[in-house]
Amino acid sequence: MGYDIDFLFCVIDDFCKVYEEWERHKLIPSSGKRRRSGVMSLSELLTVMVLFHVSPCKNFKWFYLAYLPLKHGKDFPNRVSYTRFVALQPRLFLPLQLLLHNLRGEETGLYFMDATSLSVCHNKRINRHRVFGDLAKRGRTTMGWFFGFKLHVVMNHKGEIMAVKVTAGNIDDRQPVPEITRNLKGLIAADKGYISKKLFNKLYQKGLKLLVGIRKGMKNHLMPMGEKLLLRKRFIIETLFDILKNETNLWHTRHRSPANAMVNLLAAIVAYTAKINKPALKKLSLIQN
Repeated sequence: MGYDIDFLFCVIDDFCKVYEEWERHKLIPSSGKRRRSGVMSLSELLTVMVLFHVSPCKNFKWFYLAYLPLKHGKDFPNRVSYTRFVALQPRLFLPLQLLLHNLRGEETGLYFMDATSLSVCHNKRINRHRVFGDLAKRGRTTMGWFFGFKLHVVMNHKGEIMAVKVTAGNIDDRQPVPEITRNLKGLIAADKGYISKKLFNKLYQKGLKLLVGIRKGMKNHLMPMGEKLLLRKRFIIETLFDILKNETNLWHTRHRSPANAMVNLLAAIVAYTAKINKPALKKLSLIQN
């Protein structure tokens, strides 16, 4: 996955200038909290996290200690130790959330929605798992049972991410839909796991039409050809999940801290937004008509 470090740093640095100015003018300032400037700036910390997810490395420790000094040693002359960087990662949680919000995709009126599992350990080690404590839950997908979380994603037909939400593994896929589709209007395609008359009516009232298939034994209804074609293309979101998991290292089962795990996840999604060739629908004339 190719990248331009200069462009990446400029985008993040512009965001950090606005974010740090906002942080200095909090509604309830804390007089007792020290504000010492670190050796590495916030923009450098964020850039390093995003660089890991666009690099060919699969292990962050090896990336930070070997790959980064070799390829970008001159770009980060004040690089802190690996242990110190890991300790600083929780501070990046809020900036990454706001950065991802600013990189939100374009409202095109054509959307896709789905959820994917994020396992925190093998099923045989569930009773011994301690890192995520009561946060992770047992859930089930079409691939079987797992222990961990679910990542809910809404994307537009250009492959841009509109909204994401992480829930426990036992949460129904339909539950976070009203929140992650807020302010969206048009058509949204999803799989049969989102079948719900109540959910359809709720979304339809605000201008968003939910397109889903039917299960065996359900009454069939006529559907316009454009909507039927869009529903057939809903598997494009699986391509997005494949890129997130295999190219940007979205998740692994070796996390030692819940906070750092979420920082890793957010940085991977930000790295995806920097991807040039996103999975997208090209021919839309028939669908839009």
